[in-house]
Amino acid sequence: MSRPVILGILNVTPDSFSDGGRWVDPAAATAHALELVRQGADVIDIGGESTRPGAERVPAEQELARVLPIVRELAGSGIRLSIDTMNASTAGACAEAGAEFINDVSGGLADPDMYAVVAGSGVRYIAMHWREHSATMQAAPLYTEVVSEVRAELGERIAGAIAAGIEPARLIVDPGLGFSKTADHNWQLLAGLPELVGLGFPVLVGASRKGFLADFAAGGTAPAERDDATATISALSAQAGAWGVRVHNVAATRRALAVWDRWDEARA
Repeated sequence: MSRPVILGILNVTPDSFSDGGRWVDPAAATAHALELVRQGADVIDIGGESTRPGAERVPAEQELARVLPIVRELAGSGIRLSIDTMNASTAGACAEAGAEFINDVSGGLADPDMYAVVAGSGVRYIAMHWREHSATMQAAPLYTEVVSEVRAELGERIAGAIAAGIEPARLIVDPGLGFSKTADHNWQLLAGLPELVGLGFPVLVGASRKGFLADFAAGGTAPAERDDATATISALSAQAGAWGVRVHNVAATRRALAVWDRWDEARA
């Protein structure tokens, strides 16, 4: 198996749960993106709207104003880019400016125009499992059997995207760890990754620094203290057949994947 693609997270928001406000300034955001690439990121995933639990929506115009100048700057440097957005208007503008991926945490449910915009743009589309917006998503997440239900609902998102004209080869799925899910749900989904890979589409895993990893923090309570646990999940996700991992600390995950890669080579 090949090493998973590493998406380095670049939040240009004032309120993201891990690093809100650090990269709001375009110059700081660009410098951080270049550092993530130096550390081994294959793609930079840029987000202009926080989707942390409890977050309120921001106008699409404000989101676009945050991300578009950075997309233009980084695309001009030849960096592969993903846009983390639920808004079709943002997705279309960023695709035109050079983004290669649209990473939609709602899987097309938040904006009825998203599938059509993606279909017309030629970019790859990451459809995440999602049930409701961040303000209420953790109120009472209920599943009878989370892996099979998430797999079935992702199948519905895939079918909708294909029906709208998105080519199957351009689709990627994400189980949506932490989105309308408890910690137990997250662990069950990670254990069930091979079943999700069995859908036949590339799978992206986004566990980075999320609250369910707090028990494994290296020390203290800051989200960055969860990077060791995140890197371990990246390696285990690779073993389970994941296409990609989305992380804040690229260097730690790159090291963990290098160990996994050497182990996997020795078994060949």
